[in-house]
Amino acid sequence: MSHTILVADDEEEIRELLSLYMEKERFKVLEAADGQEVLKQLSEHSVDLILLDIMMPNMNGLQALKEIRKTKYIPIILLSAKGEDNDKILGLGLGADDYIAKPFNPLEVTARVGAQLRRYYKFGMATGESEDVRLLRSGDLILDKESCVVSRNGVEVPLTSMEYKMVLLLMENPGKVFTKRKIFESVWEEMYYGDDNTIMVHISKIREKLEEDPRHPVYIKTVRGIGYKWEKQVP
Repeated sequence: MSHTILVADDEEEIRELLSLYMEKERFKVLEAADGQEVLKQLSEHSVDLILLDIMMPNMNGLQALKEIRKTKYIPIILLSAKGEDNDKILGLGLGADDYIAKPFNPLEVTARVGAQLRRYYKFGMATGESEDVRLLRSGDLILDKESCVVSRNGVEVPLTSMEYKMVLLLMENPGKVFTKRKIFESVWEEMYYGDDNTIMVHISKIREKLEEDPRHPVYIKTVRGIGYKWEKQVP
């Protein structure tokens, strides 16, 4: 299956470099020089993943990310010359799936693109399971593993691919406590280097979407000093 990658960066040299490496992997590549062009490309083409630079003119990457997440949940990897944690935290909070700081190794970018696509389509493929196996139920929530949709009282809850995978991991194991390390390595399928902010930001965003009162969650409970668990008995 040939995937389409949208490379968005205001520097032409970087777009050309990334496009070259993406095309070597037999990906179809689209390009954009700012956030407005990103939205235009998405309106005209089917895109499977976006490499999105933060610092772009007209509409920066974070603004574009916010607009994209209103309707699309494809993997998005942020690129930025800034090494500040604030950019990373803000980007993840807005729904980015990964973050790569410049200067980067194009081979690492290629590897991360491949990993994101494998995860996205692995969780998106039909399984042919029976409804009892396919559906997870907890309180007012239903998770459909075939369509990768979480709904609350019959209304779909818009989750990013990483948010969905975190919910799936916890919801499949009610009552089991997961450390931040275990969550990161299970969902991102990478070694954990103590980046607690990534997990905390995603948990916070998930609670905002699933909980009636995110400050007093009934689904995802914090186990102090250890990690998180999905509540076994949800009213």
